[in-house]
Amino acid sequence: MSKNMVADHAIRPVENDTIFTISAKASEAVEKYGPDKVINSSMGVLLEDNGDFVAFKSVYDYLESLEAPKIAAYASIEGDKDFLKAVKKACFKDHMPNAYIEAVATPGGSGAIHHSVFNYTNIGDTVITSSLYWDPYNTICLESGRKLDTYNMFNENGGLDIDAFKEKFNYYLTKQKRLLTIFNTPAHNPTGYSVSDEEWDEILVVLKEAAKDKDNKIIVLVDIAYIDFCDEKFNRRKFMEKFAGLDENILILIAFSASKGYTMYGLRNGALLCVTSKEEIAKEFFYTNLHSNRGTWSNGTKGAMRVLTDIINDENLGNNFIKERDHYVKMLRRRADVFLQKSEEVGLKLYPYKDGFFVCIPCKDPAKAADLLMEENVFVIPLQTGLRFALCAVGEEKCALAPKIIKEVLSKWDE
Repeated sequence: MSKNMVADHAIRPVENDTIFTISAKASEAVEKYGPDKVINSSMGVLLEDNGDFVAFKSVYDYLESLEAPKIAAYASIEGDKDFLKAVKKACFKDHMPNAYIEAVATPGGSGAIHHSVFNYTNIGDTVITSSLYWDPYNTICLESGRKLDTYNMFNENGGLDIDAFKEKFNYYLTKQKRLLTIFNTPAHNPTGYSVSDEEWDEILVVLKEAAKDKDNKIIVLVDIAYIDFCDEKFNRRKFMEKFAGLDENILILIAFSASKGYTMYGLRNGALLCVTSKEEIAKEFFYTNLHSNRGTWSNGTKGAMRVLTDIINDENLGNNFIKERDHYVKMLRRRADVFLQKSEEVGLKLYPYKDGFFVCIPCKDPAKAADLLMEENVFVIPLQTGLRFALCAVGEEKCALAPKIIKEVLSKWDE
């Protein structure tokens, strides 16, 4: 007989979240040595060069101006109607595919990922993603009684390893006939890689070939949490148009998060969207996920929905917001450029970076490397095969210093 009070499926390791644990150690180091002596790249939140938290004035001034009922009242379970219209605009902008599209509100991108796993796979199924990934994907799968498997992320040319994806994708379709694949792009967490339009064409060839077997249920979740910190000149949303005209047994899901693009981390605002060629499947999506909302968090944060809705629909509010966000997109790009330049100068290898909050350093023993770097007051996050450095949280001057310190530590033992 089990000695545990929790049910068998709920037994978990006695350990804390790695990111929050390392962040707490970084805070202790700041208290002990002072902020100038510490490089804290642990948390995926946007900070000023001086370490101050970035909360967009355009967002929070408007939130504070709202009357209490627009914040305190219950939102609709599926998300307020005007929010759902606005979030489609926020997600696709000028690249909305010619397809049936529905949306439901979720508490950030995490809620969207939860619903995707829970509602589009069966208990015991395996979900696949790339070999470098945001660790809560695995946690969400385990919580839902699913498993996560990975394929090699990068080929020898520094692009997405389409062959590795195809092999793993086809393998699992022969075993379970229903398969959810997660792509975190553009601005992948943890590498900063963005899947190119040409690579999307190759992915879609794989999907379409598998869809010829009508018994296959093919679900692709695109986690776009960091898309709004991609420089607009790169046109990182264009790939979304490719989701038009797909076979009925291919369903595209998109996890939209306002946490990053709108600095609403604690307001828990986001949505799960679907793209399908069949109206009936879009309707099924809407009501399935509406019921899941009711059965988990009931409804979302009304004030956050109101702010996003009005920023999208009000030209003056929207222009102020875009101007402010563009300032920080440029700041992030400067940090990335200096980190990449200094890494090249000292010979520090990086996984391919294109956009976003993070860069990732290949490493044989990430946990050991992270511990050694903590001794140098450099705080990074150990992942599957590398170290995540959060450009978003580190000022430009320290982004210039960090590569040399990391290279020196790794060179002592990780050759």
